[in-house]
Amino acid sequence: MAISRLRAAASSAIVTTFLRRTFSSSSTAAPTLSPTMTNHLLTHDITSQIGSCMPLSMMRIGTIIHSLEIRPGQGAKFVRAAGTSAKILKEPTSKYVLVRLPSGTEKLINSRCRAVIGSVSNPSHGAKKLRKAGQNRWLGQRPKVRGVAMNPIDHPHGGGEGKSKGRHSVTPWGKPTKGGYKTASPKKKKRLYVH
Repeated sequence: MAISRLRAAASSAIVTTFLRRTFSSSSTAAPTLSPTMTNHLLTHDITSQIGSCMPLSMMRIGTIIHSLEIRPGQGAKFVRAAGTSAKILKEPTSKYVLVRLPSGTEKLINSRCRAVIGSVSNPSHGAKKLRKAGQNRWLGQRPKVRGVAMNPIDHPHGGGEGKSKGRHSVTPWGKPTKGGYKTASPKKKKRLYVH
């Protein structure tokens, strides 16, 4: 017990002296990272930094990240679900960093945006089996009734003799659902993600 306390005290003393040297109080400008600190962060083993939150500009190529910001200082928006992770594909030298998201899409994100090194825990969340229908209700999900089982007044697939749909798959409001029918505006998507 005494040895662990001694180690903790020694490590905190080392960190405080390191920070005093790095962030000199003589300058009135905002504190910036000294070359020694950036060099330490770049050469240090990445596995020991898992859970550290830092700007994308300070990370290396191939780093696995999660809880990614879209705009600097806005807070985590991407890669927050259980077991997910993203990967830095291009060296963060310019204003933007190329990141591959869990969906497989590659996005240019501002290098000042912050992210956490590592992947989100609980990867087996999606494989969890529900024991009874009531468990879905506990999660706030209501029963889903198929359109084919409804009347024609309630759904475009409803009615007919036997199990007949009569047309291609559509929503209750008549818009196509399957076959890659795109509903999102490409201009809106571009404005949202690439900064």
